[in-house]
Amino acid sequence: MTSGDPSAVLAGDRSALARAGTAERVAQILRQRIAEGVFLPGTRLAEPAISSALGVSRNTLREAFQLLAHERLAVRELNRGVFVRELTGPDIVDLYRIRRMVECAAVREAADRDGLVLTALVDALAEGKQAARDEDWQAVGTASIRWHQALSELSGSDRVAGTMRQVLAETRLFFVLTENTQAFFEPYLARHEKIIGHLRRRRFDLAEQALERYLRDAERQLLAAYHRRETP
Repeated sequence: MTSGDPSAVLAGDRSALARAGTAERVAQILRQRIAEGVFLPGTRLAEPAISSALGVSRNTLREAFQLLAHERLAVRELNRGVFVRELTGPDIVDLYRIRRMVECAAVREAADRDGLVLTALVDALAEGKQAARDEDWQAVGTASIRWHQALSELSGSDRVAGTMRQVLAETRLFFVLTENTQAFFEPYLARHEKIIGHLRRRRFDLAEQALERYLRDAERQLLAAYHRRETP
């Protein structure tokens, strides 16, 4: 291949680039709706309805579906369509292993930052408390996802934040196991508040320890719920 005018070499890629950019934006919207619990595990992602609602072509939507499949948020079933993925017990273990590694590291990284801003964490906690007062436990779950996203952003790394968006969207797929109940979600609001308190006092060691226990407890609860569902 010989070198030449870059504009001539790349001209044919322009339409593909625009399409890919649109597909990523569509995937981002769907990823967010999965993280919010709008699309539950096993939900069929109907091409005509989504294409019409978002005003994008079927080809663009299919590319977005491929991105979600690569992220293990969706799966295409032959002659049936695309569905939000239903995860397994080993998926729970693996996701919580990743979450402990990334979120606890984010807290350690925050210790080296000056002028730590906790506004997003405080706002997500307030949102969760209001949802609890309204007894909207699905909304409490959504607020919890936002709280953990804000926690990961204390690292100051866009790559860490991006990784956590995908991981937390996957985590949300497990919330169906809890049936969005008060018994699962409400106790974690107090734990969010406690961790914020440690961060305000710059006791990052205590914040990390509390977060580690939190994530291990959540993993145990979700595994127990998963096995109850799978046992005849």
